[in-house]
Amino acid sequence: MADARRDRWGADMRVLVAGATGVIGRRATDLLLARGHQVTGLSRSDQHAATLRARGADAMVVDVYDAEALADAVKAAAPDVVMHQLTDLSGGSSEANARMRRIGTRNLTDAALTVGVRRIVAQSVAWAYQAGPNPADEGTPLDLHASAPRSTTVGGVVALESSVRDAPEWVVLRYGLLYGPDTWYTPGGLVAEQARRRELMANADVSSFVQVDDAAEAAVAALDWPTGVANICDDEPATGHEWAPLFARWVGAPEPPKDLDTPRPGWARGADNRRARHELGWEPRYRSWRDGFTAAPRARF
Repeated sequence: MADARRDRWGADMRVLVAGATGVIGRRATDLLLARGHQVTGLSRSDQHAATLRARGADAMVVDVYDAEALADAVKAAAPDVVMHQLTDLSGGSSEANARMRRIGTRNLTDAALTVGVRRIVAQSVAWAYQAGPNPADEGTPLDLHASAPRSTTVGGVVALESSVRDAPEWVVLRYGLLYGPDTWYTPGGLVAEQARRRELMANADVSSFVQVDDAAEAAVAALDWPTGVANICDDEPATGHEWAPLFARWVGAPEPPKDLDTPRPGWARGADNRRARHELGWEPRYRSWRDGFTAAPRARF
């Protein structure tokens, strides 16, 4: 393990990226390789593993629900740090993603701890906080008493973060809504399709966004951060009244329907990024979704 190395976080650090072909995972893998780290990516398919190898990473094909096979893979990789970017979002199912957070994270954490990994960096979300009047900071409790269907997502988040905290050192990155290439919030994404069907409402709900490349930069920076939780989102939480019309124009959708009557659910409050920016030194390239949306090419339909 890392004891014999000249610098635990030096250029020869071994990083195992679980979910290395996901939207953040592949970007983080490229950044890690560019900075001289040795990367092993876990994938569920031979095709994706071949893609990882072509990018310069080692790769293993493993099902994270197979605890024994996963343990063997982590042992073979002998990482200094495990980066958890596992999701199951391809089908748009909150139940599938919550299962990944519960079971996949537990298996990954157990495998890492068995071989002596000290640090885990894990992907979480910034919209699982309990209700309140202002954007939530990291000291705000999670919404443990959420009702269905929100309870599915919150329960998965709670399980993920609880598992990760078993590591001697850990960083939980609570991401805002990801937008940009390969995400749901992009001209070819799921939310864009909803907008074209006029199913996206301009309402009072407050959301916090983060551009996907900024999210990946935070994941890599977190290798050096102190143990704890960090909201990774831009500087401008916004209501649907504000962001939805601009998003619709970006993706080539009609003006979204306006809901001026329904009050904001207390939990739809956005997140505060001051800890990441002022204490940890993370600086998003896109400080507002306004900049990120308008910087990208508009869709043409």
